[in-house]
Amino acid sequence: MTDARPPGADEAAFIAAVRSGDAARFALITERHRRELQVHCYRMLANYEDAQDLTQETFLRAWHKRESFRGDATLRTWLYRIATNACLDFLDKRNDRTPVPFELPDPGSEVPHLQPYPDRMLPEDPQESAVARETIELAFIVAVQHLPPRQRAVFILRDVLGWPASQAADALGLTVASVTSALQRARVTMRRRLPGRRLDWRSPATHELSDDERGVVKSYIDAHERNDLDGLMSLLRDDLRFAMMPDPGTLVMTAEEAVDGWVSGGLFQSGHDDWRCVTTTLNRMPAAVLYLRAPDDPEYRLFAVAVLHVVDGKIAELTGFDATGRPWLGLPPTLSVVADVTAE
Repeated sequence: MTDARPPGADEAAFIAAVRSGDAARFALITERHRRELQVHCYRMLANYEDAQDLTQETFLRAWHKRESFRGDATLRTWLYRIATNACLDFLDKRNDRTPVPFELPDPGSEVPHLQPYPDRMLPEDPQESAVARETIELAFIVAVQHLPPRQRAVFILRDVLGWPASQAADALGLTVASVTSALQRARVTMRRRLPGRRLDWRSPATHELSDDERGVVKSYIDAHERNDLDGLMSLLRDDLRFAMMPDPGTLVMTAEEAVDGWVSGGLFQSGHDDWRCVTTTLNRMPAAVLYLRAPDDPEYRLFAVAVLHVVDGKIAELTGFDATGRPWLGLPPTLSVVADVTAE
């Protein structure tokens, strides 16, 4: 998202709201940017709930700093600057959000605060706020967590949003030289974490699921609901990468080992074998929302979310998120026995 247009009607309306002290008008104008700012905070923090909180913090800071807006930059640029620094302040205060050590055997799994992002909350305007799959997929979000916070901010502002070095430097209170240096280091890390993937995040990219992905998630749900272990096994690659958040660690296993592990953990056995599943998309990836009904319970209850990375018609990565006992991501906490729901 470049921001090369000169300040216009949006900025004039904002300045008028500030001068008149019209809080309702101020909120109406800034609210238009909520979804894209929330995605920005999510890339910085890898946590959907934190991104919601920090977006709200951005609007509070914007209100308190409203007199500082002069229209020299666009309103969007000004809000992104506030959001970025709000995220950096948050990260500075949280000892549990230090960058993931690159030297870990499989550091991609060592982000216990990782949460998926519901596609329905992505920006709606495809011209101004398009979110490419490559910059919202879980692998990308996790890779960004390897970067120190300010290096992370530089990388996102420069290579994802497409800001000029001078604009990023001004937003972060850095010199252009330090921004350039930070970006170079960040690109090295991202290349190592995402081998074979492009680093020009501003170029056209995919948005929609492929037919393969849609077919695999449908088959995964069908096998789950029928407790068809052979069917599940046939959908998994024999070098499956599996993680169950918030537990640390990504395991690489065969399809048989994966299914055997789920069964030994109690799934698909009596009391854990009455499933209803809902298809959805999270981080622009196919996902299944799993509901489980206990014996004598009149409803299916939210149990877990499985985000799938499909390669050549099979599941290469399965990242599960425990959702037991709490409403999450705006998903229904329960389904009735006769429910036929799609979360898309």
